[in-house]
Amino acid sequence: MFCYQCEQTAKGEGCTKVGVCGKQPDVASLQDLLLYVVKGLSQVAAEGWKVGIKDDEVNEFTCKALFSTLTNVNFDADRFPPLIRRIVDLRERLKERVKASGGKVDFIEGPATFTPGATKEEMVAQGEGVGFLTNGDEDPDIRSLKHTLIFGCRGIAAYADHAQILGKKDDAIYRFIHEALAITLRRDLSLEEAINWVMQCGKTNLRTMEILDDAHTSTYGHPVPTKVPLGHKKGKAILVSGHDLKDLEELLEQTENRGIYVYTHGEMLPAHGYPALKKYPHFYGHYGTAWQNQQKEFAEFPGAILMTTNCIQKPRDVYDKNIFTSGLVGWPGVTHISDRNFEPLIRRALELPGYEGDEEGKYVMVGFARNAISSVVDKIVEAVKTGRIRHFFLVAGCDGAKPGRNYYSRFVELVPNDCIVLTLACGKFRFFDKDLGTIGDIPRLLDMGQCNDAYSAIQIALALSGIFGLDVNKLPLSLILSWYEQKAVAILLTLLSLGIKNIRLGPSLPAFLTPNVLNFLVENYNIKPISTPEEDLKAILG
Repeated sequence: MFCYQCEQTAKGEGCTKVGVCGKQPDVASLQDLLLYVVKGLSQVAAEGWKVGIKDDEVNEFTCKALFSTLTNVNFDADRFPPLIRRIVDLRERLKERVKASGGKVDFIEGPATFTPGATKEEMVAQGEGVGFLTNGDEDPDIRSLKHTLIFGCRGIAAYADHAQILGKKDDAIYRFIHEALAITLRRDLSLEEAINWVMQCGKTNLRTMEILDDAHTSTYGHPVPTKVPLGHKKGKAILVSGHDLKDLEELLEQTENRGIYVYTHGEMLPAHGYPALKKYPHFYGHYGTAWQNQQKEFAEFPGAILMTTNCIQKPRDVYDKNIFTSGLVGWPGVTHISDRNFEPLIRRALELPGYEGDEEGKYVMVGFARNAISSVVDKIVEAVKTGRIRHFFLVAGCDGAKPGRNYYSRFVELVPNDCIVLTLACGKFRFFDKDLGTIGDIPRLLDMGQCNDAYSAIQIALALSGIFGLDVNKLPLSLILSWYEQKAVAILLTLLSLGIKNIRLGPSLPAFLTPNVLNFLVENYNIKPISTPEEDLKAILG
């Protein structure tokens, strides 16, 4: 195996025996084969777009297939052969439609003609020949950019899948994914073309986050500032972790009047700010973090656990009987719910002891998305003009288990009292419960939501740029970002495509960027690695 798509990849170079995330070699090989056949489907789809042929099932399944290859989504080798076969079936069906419309389908070799093996073992062997180390004679910088494009497309696919679940989609997004994956098969791609495709990936991700924002807000309302308890209530309990708000909504409906309290974990915390979700009286509070203590938290939770989407660690055998997965998430031996009928999860929660009594804990605030902040933008502008707010820091991104991520909590602790900290995504769980006080009646720590809510942060930055009449890079705003997986790659590309510069990125830089590609980013966007909180704050504030 060879995998270097996440920040924690072994030795900062690549996982070759087993993934740091727990991914086994057979799963890695099957994921590589799945990507390969998706590229073949994309070749056919790209030709179909040229002659006016689109296929909703092809488009949506492409995203689901790519999503299943993200870090920490699916560790179950048995789940991949059906996905691979289905992609090939869709490819052949689409060929007939494209051919009938006069499009090109005469592919001689490669993934557009590939036939998968009859067994899982045969597919594992096939996958070993189509991984990221193939085409070793290709220019390393172009290969680096192709891999960046693939990882960015994986992030886009995840956001597009979430949006599609709530009925929102844009054919331009699907078309870009197909054309981009087909482009990665070209051996005549120039360096300039490769860079342009990577930047277009960022622009497409912005549009994807926009329709996901619309999906969330049109379905559940715009988030509002909300106090979320970190304690618990006496009674049976279910913990929900991940990103999928539809899963949470269905679970809340199915647990009404069942004597069960539903708690959030990790990236589900922002769900408490949505009016259509917070109306449920048994939707109570938040439990735990995202990465640092996740296995211990899950082992100690006295109820059942539902895992949706990614940003999760593999459970230990000792407690995985209390864990259920939904959507694309899969682990060997863990019960998977594919139809949002959560009755098995509910029955397990009723069997478990739950909490014996109430416990009051701290509170945290959520719900400071773009609408909430826009409602107080006049106060913010006035505070900036009068000097009460000196600077804004967006401390955001992914969390992970790798040492060195305490940089972000220390950074927030050291931010001066006349500065505001904006945050989003699971990296905030290093510091989300810190009381930073207020500037006037504006909280100094503003939680803007999930990783996809980077869209809100971008819109706010652009709005402030217009209000102050300054280029966004001249605003008193600094981006201190952490990354872990492929959605973060897509978001970073979005920021670059908007021309945003001076980003500090950590804990380490992506292994898939060659020195020349990294130098291009430094020279054109002034991206720099984090150093120490003290040094970085001094460099920013003087």
